[in-house]
Amino acid sequence: MLQVYCYSKCSTCKKALQWLESHRIEHQVIDIKNNHPDEETLRRYYAVSGLPLKRFFNTSGIQYREQELSKELPNMSEDEQLRLLASDGLLVKRPLLIGEGFVLIGFKETEWAEKLL
Repeated sequence: MLQVYCYSKCSTCKKALQWLESHRIEHQVIDIKNNHPDEETLRRYYAVSGLPLKRFFNTSGIQYREQELSKELPNMSEDEQLRLLASDGLLVKRPLLIGEGFVLIGFKETEWAEKLL
């Protein structure tokens, strides 16, 4: 079954969940704030995604801006970045959709349709 890490106050997450429901796609919702992926899990998702690690960061989030991560990330190792992501679910870009053999970050309807329909 698909897993979708979401934050209940996120409008993009709400749109993504509505899209899944409108297409009758079974999924499990995981609250990314209270039940965020740990470092090992993020490492697996990163490997499967084939995307740059920076894409996993919620660059528009308050924590990202307050910690000035746009300046800090280039000086951090991959391990340090993964530990940081694992420390706070709100640092992770959402929704984070996990399927068999794929990981999608953020909600792009065409990308989701390609994988799920």
